[in-house]
Amino acid sequence: MKIRIGYGLGTRSDTNDQDRFTELVDGLERLGFDSLWLSERISGECPDPLVGMAFAVARTTKLKVGMSVMVLPGRNPVVLAKSIASLDRLSNGRVLPAFGLGVANAAEHQAFGVDRKDRGGWFNEAMPLMRRLWSEDDVSHDGKRFTIENVTIRPKPVQTPLEVWLGGIAPLELRRVGRHGDGWLPSFCTPAQVEEARVTIEQIADENDREIEDEHYGALIPYRRNDEPLSEQYQAILAARNPDADPSDVIPTKDELPKTIQRFVDVGFSKFVVIPANEPDEWGPELEEVSSLVKPLEN
Repeated sequence: MKIRIGYGLGTRSDTNDQDRFTELVDGLERLGFDSLWLSERISGECPDPLVGMAFAVARTTKLKVGMSVMVLPGRNPVVLAKSIASLDRLSNGRVLPAFGLGVANAAEHQAFGVDRKDRGGWFNEAMPLMRRLWSEDDVSHDGKRFTIENVTIRPKPVQTPLEVWLGGIAPLELRRVGRHGDGWLPSFCTPAQVEEARVTIEQIADENDREIEDEHYGALIPYRRNDEPLSEQYQAILAARNPDADPSDVIPTKDELPKTIQRFVDVGFSKFVVIPANEPDEWGPELEEVSSLVKPLEN
């Protein structure tokens, strides 16, 4: 099992200007991190994922790029399929698409124009359509939300298939991963919780004649500085998403990161994205320190 560790930016990231983003991207490439993951929040400080991913692959030759995660409901699946296929082609197959339904936020729902109750249905129709557009020509579809006839998008992605990652750990989210996902990257979870949830995903995948590869199970792990208490922001997130968890199991300190990652490895997980709870003033020293802690875990 190959352990791979990437790095991510949160929705409140202030790494959104040329100099600061360049320092991050160049540092990740130089230190051999597996990937860069960009969050999406229309009303947040973070850069748009597709724009940031395009910037990153243009400056690098090895670094993979993904979104953690991009909202699918409300987007035209044909146009989005074209954009992602083009990015995969221009990056020589370094794109890691990851999609979700979006956060429970009125402003975000307004931006995407999809009623909250319709997000799941939208996703379930759009995702299979995008897969067909990436792999087939002359695609026709007549559904509740989209109708197309004999549509072919080019260029096709380098990756065949172009594998899609999903997050979430609620029951409906696990079922969605089993039906539509090629990989699973949940957040704010403990190793025990993801080990149990994986059983459900594999059961649903089997019921749908699908299989998720063993090496496509991972976790997104936020970390804090060694002297940094858990912020009110993260206390609120934990209270809403995982109130029974020990905070140190979900948001470890920097020095605790290797031990936390190893606990996920011990239950069969191998792909990780670490995200700083608070971003540093300078990316260079931060990435050097994190690399020295977590890179020895890779094989």
